[in-house]
Amino acid sequence: MQIGELARSTGVKIETIRYYEREHLLSVPQRTDGNYRLYSPRHVEELRFIRYCRSLDMGLEEVRILIRALDTPSGSCLTVNGLLDEKIAEVDARVNDLHKLQDQLRKLRGLCRQPDQWEICGILAELNRCAESRKPVV
Repeated sequence: MQIGELARSTGVKIETIRYYEREHLLSVPQRTDGNYRLYSPRHVEELRFIRYCRSLDMGLEEVRILIRALDTPSGSCLTVNGLLDEKIAEVDARVNDLHKLQDQLRKLRGLCRQPDQWEICGILAELNRCAESRKPVV
C-alpha cells in the first residue's frame, strides 16, 4: 500500500508517518521503480503501536525504547518496567500539581461575594494583586 492508504487505515497523518520514518520509529518501506514508498501490514502494526504509546503520553525516545524491547523478545523486561515506573511517577506529579491548581481556583472562586458587581469582584482584585506582586494566586 502507498502512504495515503496507510494513513487512512491507521488514522495517522501522512506528515506524521514521514516524521516517524525520519525518526527511525518505522521500519524502512520498500520503494517502487518510481521511488514511491510501499508499506506492508507490518507498517500498520508498527504505526498502531506507536500511536497507542503516544496516546499514553510516551515521548519519542520512550517509544523508541519500547520498540527496541518489542523487537528483542528474548531480552529482559527491566527496562520496560523502569520506563513505566518513571511514567507513573510523572503522572502522579502532574496529578498532584493539578490538585494544587484546583485548590487555588476554588479559593479564588470563593473570593467573589457580589457576582453582579464587577467593580468589587474579589476574584479580579486578587488576580490584579497577584499580578502586581508576582506572587501565586491566594
